[in-house]
Formats: sequence, structure tokens, C-alpha cells
Amino acid sequence: MSFSGDVKEELSRQMSTARHCQIAEIGAIISMCGHISISQEGRYTLRIQTENLSVARKSFTLLEKTFNIETEVSIKQNAYLKKARIYLVLVKKHEDTMRVLQAARLIGQDGEIRENLSLHDNLVIQKTCCKRAFIRGAFLAAGSISNPEKSYHFEIACTAEKKAAQLRDIINSFGMDAKIVQRKKYHVVYVKEGDQIVDILNIMEAYVALMNLENVRILKEMRNSINRKVNCEAANLSKTVSASVKQREDIRYIQSKIGFESLGEGLADTARLRLEYPDASLKELGMMLDPPMGKSGVNHRLRKLSTIAEELRSK
Repeated sequence: MSFSGDVKEELSRQMSTARHCQIAEIGAIISMCGHISISQEGRYTLRIQTENLSVARKSFTLLEKTFNIETEVSIKQNAYLKKARIYLVLVKKHEDTMRVLQAARLIGQDGEIRENLSLHDNLVIQKTCCKRAFIRGAFLAAGSISNPEKSYHFEIACTAEKKAAQLRDIINSFGMDAKIVQRKKYHVVYVKEGDQIVDILNIMEAYVALMNLENVRILKEMRNSINRKVNCEAANLSKTVSASVKQREDIRYIQSKIGFESLGEGLADTARLRLEYPDASLKELGMMLDPPMGKSGVNHRLRKLSTIAEELRSK
């Protein structure tokens, strides 16, 4: 199962104890993947349709526990994807459907269904706990989260801009920075960056997924840190090797033109040691000198030798 599937599986088994939170969560699910059918007699039927078993199970449980109503669950094959199944949770009784819609504020006092099954006021999501439940339901019904091993991306696809704006504002009430982007016919509410993804999982109370994500982040940071150190060491080694090659070229040029006898004793000793020990560091060369010398002193002598070589070349 994907990381997104693991998160939904965890959330589907989590049940709020407060009825108002249960209403907020089922309201979000219906708003995102619910459908209302109206018969010629004006009787309403509620249908929740999803390709995710976790969403169907959570919808069934919420309707049963929150409203004590009977639902029918059916499974059919997706006509376009042979391996995919579509799960249908049906509330057939008009009275039961009306109770659910009114409690979730998906229908007005006049009995009119709100456009795109949007919540027509904030009564359902006034409390912080209900906002958490609403985001959880919306993610279950229409959300996805990328594999943290590859990238950090959380999104919920909404069928209407107004619905997306409402969801974005609810998420941002927790200090988040959710944004909206249009993708074909959907308005997608999304969150990026590892810290933000951790926060949104915490808001939805997906604590197992949160810990798994943090473990992945720690391992990635360790790998990145090791890679940075290796790259830095490799760069330093390459720089050291290049410097050593240039120093030996300069020293050989001096030796061929004027010999080491014309150099001062200190420069001559340093030149001979560099030719004899091409891979030695400045510190190691300094320890070989008599008397020993620090890195800065050795570096100064080698720079002096390079200057002499350049002067000879210019003549």
C-alpha cells in the first residue's frame, strides 16, 4: 500500500467520540464525494461513491454511529479500469437522508441542496476539534499525499472554487500556508514542505503516519548530511591534488632554469620535500622540515616558489 493509502487506512479506523466532530467529518466526506438523487415524488436519496475501501468503511461507520441509520453497501467494477472497484454507500430513506444533510448543513432551511454540496455556514466547523475532523474527512474523500521518500506534497481536490477556498481557510486557521491551484476541472488545495506535511498530519491526528514521515525525514537528512560531507571532502581533495600538481610543475621549472642552489635554504628544503612527497598535506610537509613549520608557513613558501616560477617564465 502507498503512503497515502496508509494514512487513509489509519484515519478510517479513528473515530471521534464527540457527535459534533462526527457530523463535521461525514459532512466533509459527503461534500467531497457524495451525490443526492431526487425522485419524481421529491424524495431524497444519499449516495457516497468512492474507489477507496477505507473511505467507504469510514462513511458506513459514521452514518451508523452518528445517526443510527441503516445503509446499504455495494461494490461494482469500474468500467474504465478493470482492476479498480467502486464502493457505494447508500442511504435510501428520505427521512434519514434529510437528517444527515440538515445536521451537516448541506441543505438549507428551505430544503434546497447547496451548490456542489457546500457547507452553507460555519456552524458545523466552529470548534477546533470539528475543523480537524472536517479536514480529515475531506482528505479521506478526495485527498492524496506523496511518498515522503521522493517528495513532500499534500493535496485535496475540490469540484468547486468556493469549496476549495473554504477548505483552504480552515487549514490555514491552524497556522498553515495552504494554497489553491486549478488543475483541469478541479480546484486543488495543496501544502508543500516537510514541516507543513508533518503539521497537517498532526492536525488530522494521523500520528502513526506522522512518526513514519519523521523517520523518513531523519534518514533523508542523515543521507544528505553524509553526501554533503563526502562532496566537500572530495572537492577539498581535488583542490589539494590540483594545487600539488601546479606546485611541482613550478618547482621543476625552477630546478631546470636556475637550480635549487640559487634559492634560500628554506625554500630549497620545501621544494625538495614537495617533489619527494607529492601527496603530503601542508601540515605533513611542515612536520618534515627542520625545524618544523606550521601550515601557513609552508603555504607561504610554496606561494613564493610559484611567484619565482612565474617571474622566470615571464623572462
